[in-house]
Amino acid sequence: MSAPAESAVVVEGPQNRFDRVRSRVGAFAVLPLMALALFWPGGMPVAQRGMLAVLAFVIVLWICETIPIAATALMGIALLVLLGVGTPSEVFGAFGSPTVFLVIGAFLLARAMTVHGLDRRFALRVLSLPGVGNSTYRTALAFGVVAMLLATLVSASATAAMLLPIGVGVVRTVGDLIQEQDPTITGHRTRFSCLLMLAIAYGAGVGSVLTPITGIANVIGRGAVEEMTGYQIPLFDWLAMSAPYVLALGAAMFTALVLLNKPEARRIPDGQEHFRDAHRALGPMTGGERNVLRIFVVTVTLWVVPSLLETLGLVTPDTLPATAVDRLNEGAVVVATAGLLFFLPAREGGRTLTWPDAAKIDWGTVVLVGVGLTIGRMMSGTGLADTIGAAVADLTGVQSTVLLCLVAIVLGMVISETTSNTASVGIAVPIIIPIAIAIGVDPLIPAMAAIFGGNAGAMLPVSTPPNAIVYGSGYVPMIRMIRTGVVADLATIPLILLATVGIGSMIGLALP
Repeated sequence: MSAPAESAVVVEGPQNRFDRVRSRVGAFAVLPLMALALFWPGGMPVAQRGMLAVLAFVIVLWICETIPIAATALMGIALLVLLGVGTPSEVFGAFGSPTVFLVIGAFLLARAMTVHGLDRRFALRVLSLPGVGNSTYRTALAFGVVAMLLATLVSASATAAMLLPIGVGVVRTVGDLIQEQDPTITGHRTRFSCLLMLAIAYGAGVGSVLTPITGIANVIGRGAVEEMTGYQIPLFDWLAMSAPYVLALGAAMFTALVLLNKPEARRIPDGQEHFRDAHRALGPMTGGERNVLRIFVVTVTLWVVPSLLETLGLVTPDTLPATAVDRLNEGAVVVATAGLLFFLPAREGGRTLTWPDAAKIDWGTVVLVGVGLTIGRMMSGTGLADTIGAAVADLTGVQSTVLLCLVAIVLGMVISETTSNTASVGIAVPIIIPIAIAIGVDPLIPAMAAIFGGNAGAMLPVSTPPNAIVYGSGYVPMIRMIRTGVVADLATIPLILLATVGIGSMIGLALP
């Protein structure tokens, strides 16, 4: 059985039926819920009712994906004006946020990497390292590690899409070997195929949490925190919590993958040579690749230097460097450095990045980021955030940072199982922050718990874009994805608590 045939059977099966039902539920439920919010009898101000109606519209359609998520975001921001929640200047002003330009610049840099194949060269270089390609266990681990590392440079979905064809070739090679050893196995849908594909998906998801700019969900979550509290979580504080969490979660997820999807064979004949041949076939690094690599190094350096200088106490408010450091805004830096790619000539001819290539970045996600920031700003501006926070605090009785973090993790994780992690973080963070304020808890640590939790869904194809990509290959049975995802989710909850409450408290993460 060929891979396309397997993929067609799987993709047209239960998943599509689930999507259709989910879409219809959203279409029928959204208007009644909006009407209920608008005519709520609790004496809520008109602006708060309008904000609640828009929130209902956005949340229902994001979870049910009745229409594309970006389209829902655009309609939601229009409704904010039409329902009198804010003036056009107030509502659309969030699109001038540095966070929006941070996403645009990062997307341009990632697009240049993809255009010139720098990401693929990196992946094949790691996979061709000695001792990797000849073992099914080490090969799956290498794919997971490569996915984690790549997801810190480009989006998780781009990482999974890039590694998928390489993984398919390995799956078919090993599948032929397994069939020789066990003729009762037909096709290439084996435990090893599931292990390798899920290693790609989970690795990309785990790696995207590392910094506040490596995943769009992180950008939205951090932006929501800034809009609602006026404070931007420092890069080093984020890394202090995320780096140990990423390492521990990566190890936990790979352990779960191996225990639940033990490969039928341990050895891959000539596997290492396969990766080395593919890497050698790329030839020497091109001029375009070198330009992209140089610009990337410069960008990361300019991102890290301000936090490093402040951490070391080398910058004080009354010194000249302080003014210069303040101007090194992350969004301004990456837009400026990515813009240089349009100037730099490539040895192969033309410029390193052209506008037709740049225009192919995910503009829908850029819209989503701007709308996510707007929702956070308007929830605070109308007072709805305080109203919801007080109501939920009274209802749940949550009175401590640990319990609120647990609520944030579970909320973000449950939502992310039915919609994208980007949408789940956009929903969870604006809910958790006002609850924290209402009960007198500093909101930064619970907000980080919501961001990590919203990134953690692993059970279903709709949970994350990488999950959907590897599921579409036809090599991952639904029941195996669900079973492995349940174990991964359960392992994730205590790790997020340790990272946010434990490390967050140790480094003193709190509003100034």
